[in-house]
Amino acid sequence: MTVAILVLVAVVLIGLVVLAAVSIKIVREYQRVVLFRLGRANSARGPGLIIINPITDRISWVDLRERYLEIPHQTAITQDNAAIAIDFIIFYKVLDPLTSVLAVQDFKGAATNIASTTLRSVVGDMSLDDVLSKRDEMNGVLRFKLDDVTERWGVKVTNVEVREIKPPPAVLEAMTRQMGAERTRRAVVTEAEGQKQASITVAEGQKQSSILQAEGERQSAELRAQGYAAALRRILEVAGDLDSTTMTLQYLETLKQIGSSPSTKFVIPVELTSLLAGVVNANKGNGAVLPGASPSHK
Repeated sequence: MTVAILVLVAVVLIGLVVLAAVSIKIVREYQRVVLFRLGRANSARGPGLIIINPITDRISWVDLRERYLEIPHQTAITQDNAAIAIDFIIFYKVLDPLTSVLAVQDFKGAATNIASTTLRSVVGDMSLDDVLSKRDEMNGVLRFKLDDVTERWGVKVTNVEVREIKPPPAVLEAMTRQMGAERTRRAVVTEAEGQKQASITVAEGQKQSSILQAEGERQSAELRAQGYAAALRRILEVAGDLDSTTMTLQYLETLKQIGSSPSTKFVIPVELTSLLAGVVNANKGNGAVLPGASPSHK
């Protein structure tokens, strides 16, 4: 009897433990639980500790964190009839847990199909050049159109990023040639710019050299002129100290040198002529003879 009671107690305790494990749920902060009671959607519960009736209640877990969905390569035709392959990523998050469970059965599958059709629609309205150059604009249009569809599922598309665009081989080859030509053009422009800068630098150097040379010649001429002026001032100072007798002797010495010259014509300053007149008069009075001159006979 005692053993049977112990077994019964043990069975009841185990049943209570199992019932508690099934009935008690711990919902994290980023999760919600959609409760179905007798098949009818009751509410979205959480976070924290919730208790359910395992006999009448069923639950669906919903993750509220932002998630991403990779859309594989999709072939689309541009407005100018170029076939390109594009793959992109969709970032989304659940805003309404109850609607996300009730409105769509498989969100990932539905989103993939909607993304494919939306991509073809968007690319069909753009040229190939716009698809390649206006990627941000295409991302914005895709996000707007996808969000318009998923909004009724209680899901918000937060961002769309085009990951890779593969143009046709012929277009890719033309783009490669264009890139090569552009690089060549840039190299030529850079080289020409370098030669221009080098020429400007050389011209500036020659200009500065000419300026420095002219400045040096000017300073040299000024120094020479200053030296001549100083010499003349010195000569004037010395000449001012000479008396008339010394000057007369100097002039006579000059006349002696003129008389020994083979020239027949002489240019004599006026001052010298006046001086000679004075000397001649003095010699006449004294009966002297000028150097280099023969005495006159009456």
